[in-house]
Amino acid sequence: MTKAASSQHANPKSDIEIARTAKKRPILELAADRLDIAPAHLIPYGHDKAKVSLDYIETLASRPTGKLILVTAITPTPAGEGKTTTTVGLGDALSRIGKRALMCLREPSLGPCFGLKGGAAGGGFAQVVPMEDINLHFTGDFHAIGAANNLLAAMVDNHIYWGNSSGIDPRRVSWRRVVDMNDRALRTVVSSLGGVANGFPREDGFDITVASEVMAIFCLAQNVADLRQRLGNVIVGYTREREPVRARAIEADGAMTALLKDALAPNLVQTLENNPAFIHGGPFANIAHGCNSVLATQTAMRLADYVVTEAGFGADLGAEKFFDIKCRKAGLAPDCVVLVATIRALKMHGGVAKDALKEENLKALEKGMSNLVRHLENLAKFGVPAVVAINRFSADTPAELKLVEEACAKLGVDAISCDHWAAGGAGAEDLAESVVATIDTKPTEFKCLYPDDMSPWDKVKTVAREVYGAEDIVADTKIRKQFADLKDQGFGNYPVCIAKTQYSFSTDPNLKGAPTGHVVPVREVRVSGGAEFLVVVCGAIMTMPGLPRVPAANSISVDEAGQIVGLF
Repeated sequence: MTKAASSQHANPKSDIEIARTAKKRPILELAADRLDIAPAHLIPYGHDKAKVSLDYIETLASRPTGKLILVTAITPTPAGEGKTTTTVGLGDALSRIGKRALMCLREPSLGPCFGLKGGAAGGGFAQVVPMEDINLHFTGDFHAIGAANNLLAAMVDNHIYWGNSSGIDPRRVSWRRVVDMNDRALRTVVSSLGGVANGFPREDGFDITVASEVMAIFCLAQNVADLRQRLGNVIVGYTREREPVRARAIEADGAMTALLKDALAPNLVQTLENNPAFIHGGPFANIAHGCNSVLATQTAMRLADYVVTEAGFGADLGAEKFFDIKCRKAGLAPDCVVLVATIRALKMHGGVAKDALKEENLKALEKGMSNLVRHLENLAKFGVPAVVAINRFSADTPAELKLVEEACAKLGVDAISCDHWAAGGAGAEDLAESVVATIDTKPTEFKCLYPDDMSPWDKVKTVAREVYGAEDIVADTKIRKQFADLKDQGFGNYPVCIAKTQYSFSTDPNLKGAPTGHVVPVREVRVSGGAEFLVVVCGAIMTMPGLPRVPAANSISVDEAGQIVGLF
């Protein structure tokens, strides 16, 4: 849900006002009626949200699985193109046409909520509720993740202070602290100042919680035992001989697991149309792997015939990582991809300035279609059939919609105009019918983009060339040597999680459309030993965002009636 989405149609109500009119069913009643989950298997958080117990989830292991649908998008504008709104609208629409459907979304981060994009609970009449709770503290999962991360940081410093039996080189501590807020001042800090009693001074820094390895582990773990194993494998630093030291060596994995055990259970809420939805985990897709938890997705697939999930930002980021990391790790094979596009974004990729996007411009739209076509070509490389969802705005003209529909038809792909923001599930019924027909007639031939045994350098080069349209990747000698050493260190089979700008196929956010021949500069590579992937930082992307000149937080408050205002 975004500011732009809130003005998408001429509806006088804001998203939060629409959400407050929702006639919510008690969550225990909804779970029993729609998912056959007895109240004994739920841990309620009030009347409108609950966690599904891990013990109950274990009993579902032998059930057959439903169809998995991924919602992704073209390269977005700063406000986003409505993936979450489309995910909710499609889930509601599938229910309207008689399908047993469940949605799996990510939990919103406080960073963008108080920054630029606002919340992430959908928009208009395609929302999940309770909207305020979901966008703010929800069930406390993110607080648990941040606490577990920072407990490990404290234990690392404490371990060094009390003798450092594992031999961590204080100059090579790699574990960073986190906070779930956009705070550029914390990107680089000096810690342990003030004398001998406060430890050994060193340069340190913070990442945003959603970009942390603990968040990635949380979303990839399949049970508590797997969670603890992964947490124990986290690399916190290196010895003087450059040998990795893991969290298990300082006995931090048990306490971290204790902090995360309850959070690991998926959260159940509902849409405005009283359809069930899981919201669990929330890594960013430009600096993390960008998908909701494996546990929520797998649980949903055993409870429903159709599961609709999302991956963050454009398909070059979220979808690629969904396929190459999440599906590879969890053994998932998606049945269909929905690529969300907006006329305004396509015109922006065609060279139209932000203040002129509401004007009809078929020439620019045709030029900007290169971005959508590139994404469709990329998705085809993974063997998953696609449908395009045109998320309609009030300024879209019939001629513009027709141009996109006809261009997609030439590629053999349905392009469906959707109005779920204004009409809820009814506005996405055509999309639902197209998705079901696509699944029925075009069986998935899912495959990852690269094999496990390809060298890490070649994995990055493959993604850059095949997905970003780049000519090559470049890095300085130090980084290239680090890549060369990864195989010898036992990390050669890890997939790569590339961190780059979400606003372009390239690392230049101003390079729109479908650029080719560019070069992707690799600035840094980090080993995520618990998540079991390599984070490859490219261009100028930051793992701790900053607030914009006028943050959304400026408008958020509580009115005299005690209601939150300004949240969108």
